[in-house]
Amino acid sequence: MAKLDLQQHPHRRFNPLTRDWILVSPHRTQRPWQGQTEAASTAPELNYDPQCYMCPGNLRANRQRTPTYDSVFVFDNDYPSLLSDTPQADYKHGELIVARGEPGICRVMCFSPRHDLTIARMAKREIELVVDAWTEEYQKLSANPSINYIQIFENRGAMMGCSNPHPHCQIWATEHIPTYPKTEQQSFLDYAQAHKSCLLCDYLKTEADLKERIVCENNSFMTVVPFWATWPFETLILSKRHVTDIAALDTSERSALADMLKRITVRYDNLFQTSFPYSMGFHQRPGYSAHPEWHFHAHFFPPLLRSATIRKFIVGYELLAAAQRDITPESAAERLRQLPESHFAKAGDL
Repeated sequence: MAKLDLQQHPHRRFNPLTRDWILVSPHRTQRPWQGQTEAASTAPELNYDPQCYMCPGNLRANRQRTPTYDSVFVFDNDYPSLLSDTPQADYKHGELIVARGEPGICRVMCFSPRHDLTIARMAKREIELVVDAWTEEYQKLSANPSINYIQIFENRGAMMGCSNPHPHCQIWATEHIPTYPKTEQQSFLDYAQAHKSCLLCDYLKTEADLKERIVCENNSFMTVVPFWATWPFETLILSKRHVTDIAALDTSERSALADMLKRITVRYDNLFQTSFPYSMGFHQRPGYSAHPEWHFHAHFFPPLLRSATIRKFIVGYELLAAAQRDITPESAAERLRQLPESHFAKAGDL
């Protein structure tokens, strides 16, 4: 039987977190592109926008005024997707028409009073304050007995549906564990029972040995393009120490997380010399119990494929059958690894 070449032959890769399979088609990387192109993403030029409701001192849509903050600012979302007073009632008609009320809390966190910054263009100390604020919000929301899962996420750029370029993220806290973290939780549990070890601890050791998909690392975190990545330049940030949530990080680890976030986002911007769009989020243990099987990590899902104006679309086979990619994770990791950690826009390299 001929040997399988992962850089040449079509093949499937297994995602142990979701237990899905991803089709990889490396021979397709040279195909011409005649599809849709996007406008290149650019960072805002104004450090203060009088029309931005997140800029200090401006009036928001609900007629409340944003305070003149000078660091991180957190507030309840003016148009939340979840409401704390939603009745926890069921709606059911037979076995196929089923719904359930989902109470929750939605918060917004501004990373900086400056309108023109992104994580990639913030100083490390400024990002450390963001990590500290994430930790504080996670602890506050975890103390709420009606909250069982906290999702911290950032949508960066209009291509990812972000309606306001001011540097910010969202925090959604829900009574029930959402679909994807729940799937990961079951994978963690099953792996721990079968192997008496942690899935991501073992994966981290494997990547450290192979050194094929590592993008960058420091004493506390490693960033890899996961073997099973779906998006062209998808990355996974892994805590080197087995911790279950962001609150378990010590001071040095929180600083190391800030360092890792800056280093990977600078690389993203440098890849196509644009303000790189992405969705990023942390996956961590649910509430109610310790969940020692969990391993704290962050996902970056960036949509750009070949340039600042060509994105990957999830359509056709991927909507109907399975995820698929052309660029191998190994080649994506190599491209990201070779990029400088100094931002291409020198004025923003703080």
